[in-house]
Amino acid sequence: MHAQHWALLALLADGHRHHIRTLAQALGQKPAQLNAAWQRMPAHLRGLLRQHDGQWRLVRPLAILSRDAIEQHARSHGFQAALIEETDSSNNQLLLRARQSAAAAHQHICVTYAQSAGRGRQGREWVSRSGECLMLSIGWAFDLPQAQLGGLALVVALAVCRSLHDVGVAAQIKWPNDLVLGADKLGGILIETVRQQAQTVAVIGIGLNFVLPKTIAQATSIQTVAPATRVADVYARLLHHLAAMLPQFNQHGFAPFQAAYQQHHRDHQQTVHLLQQQQPLCEGTVLGITEHGALRLRTAAGEQTVVSGEISLRPGAMAAPVATAHKYLLLDGGNSKLKWAWVEHGHIRHSGKAAYADLRQIASDWRQYGAGTERIVGSAVCGAAKQALVAAQLPQAIEWLSSMPQALGVRNHYRNPAEHGADRWFNVLGSRRYSQHACVVVSSGTAVTIDALTDDNHYLGGSILPGFHLMKEAMAERTANLNRPLGKAYPFATTTPNALASGIMDAVCGAIILMHGRLQHKVGAGKPVDLIITGGGAAKVAQALPPQFSLDNRVEIVDNLVIYGLLNWVEHT
Repeated sequence: MHAQHWALLALLADGHRHHIRTLAQALGQKPAQLNAAWQRMPAHLRGLLRQHDGQWRLVRPLAILSRDAIEQHARSHGFQAALIEETDSSNNQLLLRARQSAAAAHQHICVTYAQSAGRGRQGREWVSRSGECLMLSIGWAFDLPQAQLGGLALVVALAVCRSLHDVGVAAQIKWPNDLVLGADKLGGILIETVRQQAQTVAVIGIGLNFVLPKTIAQATSIQTVAPATRVADVYARLLHHLAAMLPQFNQHGFAPFQAAYQQHHRDHQQTVHLLQQQQPLCEGTVLGITEHGALRLRTAAGEQTVVSGEISLRPGAMAAPVATAHKYLLLDGGNSKLKWAWVEHGHIRHSGKAAYADLRQIASDWRQYGAGTERIVGSAVCGAAKQALVAAQLPQAIEWLSSMPQALGVRNHYRNPAEHGADRWFNVLGSRRYSQHACVVVSSGTAVTIDALTDDNHYLGGSILPGFHLMKEAMAERTANLNRPLGKAYPFATTTPNALASGIMDAVCGAIILMHGRLQHKVGAGKPVDLIITGGGAAKVAQALPPQFSLDNRVEIVDNLVIYGLLNWVEHT
């Protein structure tokens, strides 16, 4: 993206309302230029904008800080900061400085909005979309040999954890340096070092999920649990704690932080499984952390000390994901089309869709992506005949899932779950990737389904009405003069085609607003109720909602919500 796009996002990233004239003046542009610029934003950002009476607002804050804010917060804590909007890796930028000299990297910060080659521990890929993740790297020169920096990652994790607690996020640490909320990952740290004469320069890369990543399983975000938090607050508290703790580590090592780290360690005194290269290594009980940052583990063979390296830790109670297929195919068998997605190590790698009349594309995709697929899991409302057509294209058996009395902590209050549409159920399970609030979940396809989920995970049921095409067909078949193409929806339609389009859209939007009001009354007036819309008609439904409703409530469009529900189910069961 161009610099003007990033500057506009930085102004809107707080989630507050801004008049377009104020935005244009701040950027030295005309309002019409801003409208044109917004149309060139990435799709995942473009749909976040709500406009009403000249006011612009994003439906949720983003992890984008202005250049001035980045530099001012850094200076106030003794750092020098640079913003590079797009780069391969913020760590790479500081490693270049570190190779010049220790002084060139010491107390320097590189903040970026987008990385093309971000990486995590053990060579893993760090995946994030612009605006979703707070990403920065910090250089610090230590008067210590590299061998004595073993506890640095733990100290940085503790600093990040304290920063999150300051803004109301009760994060924990998964040894050695992952930030988590329960089983879900909130952020990670990667430290790379360069030896310069008598000093070791550490480049500390930090990534925190500010907005929930949509393509990563077992992830959470700051906004999910603390929606009032702004990224500037997180950034400022992070620099505050690092500025205080890194000099102390340089003088005294990890020992002064040992007790505090242990308090925030998620798995202290828990039974855990250690894995290497995703293979079980041993099982034991965590006894604590040594003064050098190693893990103390009591196993059947006695106490072991585990140092950092190619070892991953999983709590015993959550050991089931170890057996989860590393590569699997998810299917959403809708009434009109089949959608699919290949998932590998929790990430969606490829997706597609096709009408049932011609399913050759999924067979072609299998030839290209199917090698190593261990499992095929699907949800279907399309009927047995269409399921058989799908099965004929694939060389492995399909596990077709139905609705369930409960799953992933969500209780299903449908009187007979066996007659509950599987698509509605997995839409509800998928909605928890986007909202932890009460939410109305809408699917706009052949039929329109409108379902209610409380903030404490009770699925209350919902309503079903004909989709746009079915409503039009009914009018065409059952009336004498209304068999004509639909026009456009208007507040006051003055032609019959437009009146048809308006009536159909009003029926859908009215049903959504009624359900939203009922759920708001159910959970209480002081709690947010989000609206999540999926399906082929999602965009036009969102556009047709009253502007004030969209300003007052979070409205999110999600493609393939059933797929994300299946992904959640496979990864967590």
